[in-house]
Amino acid sequence: MYSKFSFDHGKGLFQKSHIDERAYLHPPRPVIPESDPMRRKRFYVLTGLSWLCAGALLCGCGTVPLLDPKGPVGEAERFVILAAFGLMLIVVIPVFIMAFWFARKYRASNTQSDYAPKWDYSGKIDLMIWLVPVAIIIALGTLSWETTHRLDPFRPLASEAKPITIEAVAMDWKWLFIYPDYHIATVNEIVFPAQVPVSFRITSDTVMSSFFIPRLGSQIYAMAGMETRLHLLADEPGVYDGHNQQFSGQGYANMHFDAIAGSQAEFDAWVEKTRNAPDQLDLARYRILQRPTLSYPVTYFSSVAPDLFMHIIHKYRPGVDMTGAVRDPGGRAMETLAVEGR
Repeated sequence: MYSKFSFDHGKGLFQKSHIDERAYLHPPRPVIPESDPMRRKRFYVLTGLSWLCAGALLCGCGTVPLLDPKGPVGEAERFVILAAFGLMLIVVIPVFIMAFWFARKYRASNTQSDYAPKWDYSGKIDLMIWLVPVAIIIALGTLSWETTHRLDPFRPLASEAKPITIEAVAMDWKWLFIYPDYHIATVNEIVFPAQVPVSFRITSDTVMSSFFIPRLGSQIYAMAGMETRLHLLADEPGVYDGHNQQFSGQGYANMHFDAIAGSQAEFDAWVEKTRNAPDQLDLARYRILQRPTLSYPVTYFSSVAPDLFMHIIHKYRPGVDMTGAVRDPGGRAMETLAVEGR
């Protein structure tokens, strides 16, 4: 029993009355009129139409490249995506189930359910809504920490084959790829053998861009005056789409390239063909290539100006020469920078 005090203004006294605890916590259920059958019918019709529209939109979706990887880096990243998605479903699925279950069980027309408008706390529920998210966060944090260090883009991939080095330069609005070991270059196309690691050195000769081959993994940014690294490997031959995922101006939508993985013999034949190309990439030709263009065609260069990649980087580093030495105004070397470090 609860005691309730009220002030009687006529008598100028406090009066005490008693309230039954059960009546307080469980007051009588309000009388709700019967639901309109037409409203219920409209609800089911609209729900069905919503599902039909969603199905029509989703049936046009093709294969998601991130979920169809063709290399070890992409495989590891797919596992992280699916594992994170699965962990989050531990919260999402019960929420959706309870949203529909609560709405049905405690609807106004259900006279069989408990009616407790004064209820406001449950220790068990409070424990669950804290323990489950904390456990999920710990699992996600552990997974992210381990895979982030294991998939460090600067870390070379374990392989018995010697990596192929490709220097990638983001431009307006195209990609320049230099093969320093073969003294050749291409625009908007790279070729490499399958099962052989590819070591990318990446920079930009324009605004910040993003280098990404979804089926091989690891998007990474390209910035002017800076060099970053990325190591990828294709498990099988194929043609994989490469993109710039960072908005960089008018031609951003067409700034893509083909990454072609083939056999070692096919790669050697491609290198020989490129060495016989009529164009040569000297500094004068590079200045022409540097001009903003839309939908630039695939181009091959049989030779490349020495240290062109470092020349592009040092354009944005005043006082640093091609060797990475910092010079004072008199031209004397002051110190040497580790240009190949992070």
